Amino acid sequence: MKKVLTVGVYDYFHLGHLRLFQNAKKLGDYLVVAVQDGDYILKFKPDAKVLYTTGQRIDLIRALKVVNEVVTYKSIGDDIKNYDFDVFAIGEDQTHEGFQKAVQWCKENGKEVVRMPRTPGICSSDIKRSLES
Repeated sequence: MKKVLTVGVYDYFHLGHLRLFQNAKKLGDYLVVAVQDGDYILKFKPDAKVLYTTGQRIDLIRALKVVNEVVTYKSIGDDIKNYDFDVFAIGEDQTHEGFQKAVQWCKENGKEVVRMPRTPGICSSDIKRSLES
């Protein structure tokens, strides 16, 4: 069985997230979605406006038929080694230092890395800004 791992915050859940999951699932047989811990987010971005708790985001994602398993993570660069997967499916915009470290770990440990394209016209940051207006 080929397991695919994708990671993110998934707050303000939207069509782009669903498309990411659907396309990531096509890369294998089993989709694991890692949700970033809300307390960890606020530790490094105390002004972040997180709409849903970690548990609520997990519940939303767990309810999707395309998702086989939901786990949590704090720092993907450190936590990636804790998951059983074959393919790391990440968004093309996920490029910060933690993701660079995770990609390097994948390369050193025989894991495939696939950059997933964004869904055109959909962006979590834009949704947040429009709700604040």
